[in-house]
Amino acid sequence: MFQFANTDNLIWFALLPLIIGLWIYGQHQKQRSLNLYADLKTHGAIGNQFSPPKQWIRTFLIFGCLTLLILTLMRPQGNPEVQTIKKRGRDLVFVIDVSRSMLAEDLAPNRLGKAKQLVSDVVDILEGDRVGLLVFAGSSAIKSPLTLDYNYFKNVLDRISTEDINRGGTLIGDAIRTVSERLFYDQDNKYRDVILITDGEDHESFPIEAAEEAAKRGIRIHTVGLGDPDGTSIPIRQSGTYTLLKYQEQPVKTRLDETTLKKIAAITKGVFIPVRTHRVDLADLYHNHIAVAEKREAESRQSKVWSELFQFFLGIAIIFLMAEAVLGERRIAV
Repeated sequence: MFQFANTDNLIWFALLPLIIGLWIYGQHQKQRSLNLYADLKTHGAIGNQFSPPKQWIRTFLIFGCLTLLILTLMRPQGNPEVQTIKKRGRDLVFVIDVSRSMLAEDLAPNRLGKAKQLVSDVVDILEGDRVGLLVFAGSSAIKSPLTLDYNYFKNVLDRISTEDINRGGTLIGDAIRTVSERLFYDQDNKYRDVILITDGEDHESFPIEAAEEAAKRGIRIHTVGLGDPDGTSIPIRQSGTYTLLKYQEQPVKTRLDETTLKKIAAITKGVFIPVRTHRVDLADLYHNHIAVAEKREAESRQSKVWSELFQFFLGIAIIFLMAEAVLGERRIAV
């Protein structure tokens, strides 16, 4: 079997007749100049260099050289071999807080926007891990089941907003239970990681107890705390106006509960990362704690691997070029 890997360079064949035509025209002009201006003695000495047989041979060599160079650029391939490609990885679920407090702007562009950037950066370096996405506030919603389709996942990630959950609150415990029961539903209590990104407090849904149940299922939860532990006001932008979210005429302040997040990470043998209002790279978390952990065979597929043959075309093109140079015009001392 045979194929070309880069067919975009076929366009050069359209220019080939023009190039050859210009070259032949140039050779014809040289012959004409020789006939007009060279004396009989000089003409006899170099006339053989412009003999029709030699000119046709040189034209063939140049045309063949250019053709072979274009074919080289098209990356000819042959001798395909079927190989089995195996991917290994873990199951990684991102759990993102989409409560209204995530609109606070102590992180640019805001906390939710920052969370999406952090998750996207991690997905960009994955090579075999299945990823899932769950958002939560006063309730939880699965946005993406576990998948190896990273483009699909990132499209879903881009569209999440604080409008996805109508019920207010920050029920971290309920989110953990939803992940445990609905996303990690198989019986294999290994290869499971959660990255929980939140900025809030939760005293209602028993997050510590939920973490203990998750640990029994072999789920590691890495917690990422966004925002200021001292509290930050929540901006509301509507119709070009800027106000603060208020309760009983007082601005609502959201405070990061680092203590709870540390406990969740410790119980599940995960890692707590206090982003607060600083820069952080979750790729380090992935490389240092997730990528190095035990992995399952995530996918096995067969693929054709082709051998590159461009070197043969290039080699023949060089031979043609050298032959044309040997037959080329030589300087004649007159």
